[in-house]
This record gives sequence, C-alpha cells and structure tokens, in this order.
Amino acid sequence: MPPKVKSFLLTIFSLFSVVRGYNILVLIAAQYLASIFIFSPEKSLSQILFDLHLHYLILATVCVVSAGYIINHFYDEKIDQINRPIKTGIDNYVRQEVKLSLYFFLNFLGFLFGALVSFKAAGFFVVYIFGIWLYSHKLKKYPFIGLLTATVLTIMPFFVVFIHFKNFSGFIFTHAIFLFFLLMARELIKDLGNFKGALVHNYNTYTVTYGEVKTKQLSTVLLASTIIPVIVLFEYPELALMRYYFYLSLGVILFTGIFLWRSHTTNQYRLLHNIIKLLLLAGVFSLVFIDTSLIVEKVINKLSYHFI
Repeated sequence: MPPKVKSFLLTIFSLFSVVRGYNILVLIAAQYLASIFIFSPEKSLSQILFDLHLHYLILATVCVVSAGYIINHFYDEKIDQINRPIKTGIDNYVRQEVKLSLYFFLNFLGFLFGALVSFKAAGFFVVYIFGIWLYSHKLKKYPFIGLLTATVLTIMPFFVVFIHFKNFSGFIFTHAIFLFFLLMARELIKDLGNFKGALVHNYNTYTVTYGEVKTKQLSTVLLASTIIPVIVLFEYPELALMRYYFYLSLGVILFTGIFLWRSHTTNQYRLLHNIIKLLLLAGVFSLVFIDTSLIVEKVINKLSYHFI
C-alpha cells in the first residue's frame, strides 16, 4: 500500500475513533427510529423521510455530538493515557491542532443546520455546544453535578427531535425516565472503571469522592429504579412486542446489579459498562416492534376531543 494512502486511511480511522463513530451511527439510527415509531406515529413514513427539518436537526446533532467527543478527548487525554492507552494511541495519530480545527468546524456546521430549521433550534444547539464544553472542561470534575450533566447531555439529542414533533405523551415520558436511570447507572459504572486515571489527575468524580462501595450502592438504586417505569410501560398497549425487550432488560439489569458487587477490577467494570451499552443498542432497534396503530388512535381521539 502506498504511504500516502496508508496515512490517509490511518487518519480517517483515528478521527473515526476520536468522534466515536460507532456511537454516532447508533445515535443516527436511534433518532430516526424514535421519530418514526414514537415521536410522530400520526405521520406516514414518507412524511418523515421527506421532512427536511428533521434531517437538519439530526445532522446538527451529529455534528455537535461529534465535536463534543473531540473536546472531551482534548481535556481527558492524560486520564485516557492511563485508562485507555491503546485507544489514546490511535486517537493521537492526528495532531491536536487538526482535531481542534475540526471541533470548531463541526460546531459551526451544527449551528448552521439548526438555523436552517428555526432561530429557536439554532439557540438550542448553541446551548448544547456550551453545555458539552462546560461539562468537559469543568463539570465532570465534580461528583454529582458531573454525573447528572453527562446523563442530561446524552438525552438532549432526543429532546430536540421530541420538541420538533410536539408529541407530549405519557408513554414517551415514561420511556425517557427508564433511559435516564439506566444512563446514570452506566455513567457511575464507567466512573468505577476510570477510577485510576481520575485519581491520578485529581478529578473529583463520584467514585473518587465517595468511594467504590457508595458508588455501587447508588448504581444499584438507579438500576432498581428502572423497574418502576418498566412496570408502568407494561400498562400501555402500544408497547406491543417491545415488551419482550423490557423482559430482557429486567434480566440484564438484575445480572448487572449482582455482578457489580462481585466486580473489583477495571476490566470487570468495563464489561458491565459494555453490557449496558449493548442493552441500550438493543433498545434502539426494538423500537420497530412498537404498535404505532394504537398511538395513532390515541392521537386521533385526543384531536376529536378538542374539536367536539
């Protein structure tokens, strides 16, 4: 292979690693599937596919989240050298100046795509960009604030699509509560796996501040809390075949909670973190099993009620 071609391919691979390209692909799939099966059940597939504003919002999200991974890598490079030496080596193939230039360019693109939708959407992405920077630079060093901010920032891409469709239903809010608890538990378990690097560089993460036992206690509480929204979701007939995903979730969450207390090494915590990531991924593709016909019926009934 010619050196220039090899260098180009390594550069692309390095940038894909820095922006967590696999996470971005999952995010795109999640936003489109949520748009089709949850947020806009009253619209046909063609209406959604030809909704330019939706495409602009998803493109804006992809740009801003990718930029967020870059700035997070910038601030966490020293920690990652301890916690993830192999990935850090791949990420550092591209010079820091190039990555920072890409960071500003992607944020500008995100703002531009948001502006193509509306002034409010552009303002949302300005706030989102600032929130990611503030979290990466300052907030992640504080135990509970950092944990809460990381969870909220993860959910925000779905919030902007949710607002776009204006479908305010209990089914959506209950699903969001389930995700909130599960994502927060995942962040805590990730903290356990990153403990060594955070301790060396004086990051006051939840684990560094309160210790391993209390982190496991809070993680267990959050995992147990996911059961409440799951029970509520079972009351919604539109859940349809997706209920089998939640049966699986309860089993995985129970296993995670038990194995968490038997875990003491970085690799064990990373395994649990990856199990939750796979559970979330399965949840994305399980959206296709939601019975949208029942959601449409509810929307029609609600509209009829208002016009009577």
